[in-house]
Amino acid sequence: MMRVRFDQRARHLGLTRAQWSVIATLARNEGIKQATLADLLEIEPITLCRQIDRMEEGGWLERRTDPTDRRARLPHLTPKAHAVLEQGRALASDIYAEALAGLPPDAEAKLVEMLSHMRANLSDRRADPSGTITAEKIAAKA
Repeated sequence: MMRVRFDQRARHLGLTRAQWSVIATLARNEGIKQATLADLLEIEPITLCRQIDRMEEGGWLERRTDPTDRRARLPHLTPKAHAVLEQGRALASDIYAEALAGLPPDAEAKLVEMLSHMRANLSDRRADPSGTITAEKIAAKA
């Protein structure tokens, strides 16, 4: 529902949620390799490549030659993307506040902790072919 709400409210920015995710992640990691960016976004590299192609055509980002590897082209935000960055962050913050309204003050921290734990559990499953989460694995995280 939060994604739908963001899409509804961000329409005026001219960005999809997927594009916003690329911009927000790239803003914190300007000029990283596309494969690393795909990992951070938890999407396949080919999916990101197509997304970056469309965003480059739209003027949201540009690819620049990697100074250490002339074959690689690293994504960088354009002034157009930087111009909407704060608006998108404010919008996301408003949506989170709306979603958390009426919950106890410590609920946000607990929710983030629980979701992080769940993510770690599922990441372990992906890394472990058996998909088993053992007591040892859980204890190792504590």
